[in-house]
Amino acid sequence: MAQETLDILDIQALLPHRYPFLLVDRIIELEEATRIVGIKNVTANEQFFQGHFPGRPIMPGVLLLEVMAQVGGVLARKTAEGKGRPTVFLTGIQKAKFRRPVVPGDQLLVEVKVVRRKDPFWKMAGKITVDTTLVCEAEMTAMVRDEEGE
Repeated sequence: MAQETLDILDIQALLPHRYPFLLVDRIIELEEATRIVGIKNVTANEQFFQGHFPGRPIMPGVLLLEVMAQVGGVLARKTAEGKGRPTVFLTGIQKAKFRRPVVPGDQLLVEVKVVRRKDPFWKMAGKITVDTTLVCEAEMTAMVRDEEGE
């Protein structure tokens, strides 16, 4: 099975998110319908650090979940490529755990694996590591819906 890498322009062609809410910088591994690995570089310039928290910047946990969801969305969208204009909708988050704070300068390595898939529903398990240390993990469910007329 061939692995694929995607740069930011490829990601923007697959996801509807844009600055400041596009939270995936690169895809370094992609096995359609199976597994994906993405990168998010966390910088001090992120808007959310202004208020979370002044003097002690910590990336909000909900945004770590969003990073995982976007990486999983790339996997689902890329798998559905060529089948109209699919949109991926996050439908649930389960078993979310936050293991250590994420701070400016961290590089998030995001791995998402498909647990189960019965179109249009997907269940995925994700984890985020920084320098091999687990910082976040969760299970996600999503629905992929074909947008007609686009």
